[in-house]
Amino acid sequence: MEPSGGGLAQDTSSAAADLQVKVLRAMPASRKVALVEDANRTARQLALAGIALRFPGASRQERVRLLMDIVLGADLAEKVYGPRPETARK
Repeated sequence: MEPSGGGLAQDTSSAAADLQVKVLRAMPASRKVALVEDANRTARQLALAGIALRFPGASRQERVRLLMDIVLGADLAEKVYGPRPETARK
């Protein structure tokens, strides 16, 4: 399998990469937005699952607040949402 030169995954053949680009170009903008929203939702769920493993005593609200540290950065998250939960302080 020859690597794609189009900036896609290195383990993707040129033919497969070309087909992927063709499908994406033909896709309506609304579908592209939906795919990005789905990917974002999945990433947030995975991040929340990781936070739950690191802070098993944290409530849902505390876990979401900790997620905001990741999404916004700790300084901005503190300005917007207040200090980190006690369960996350060491």
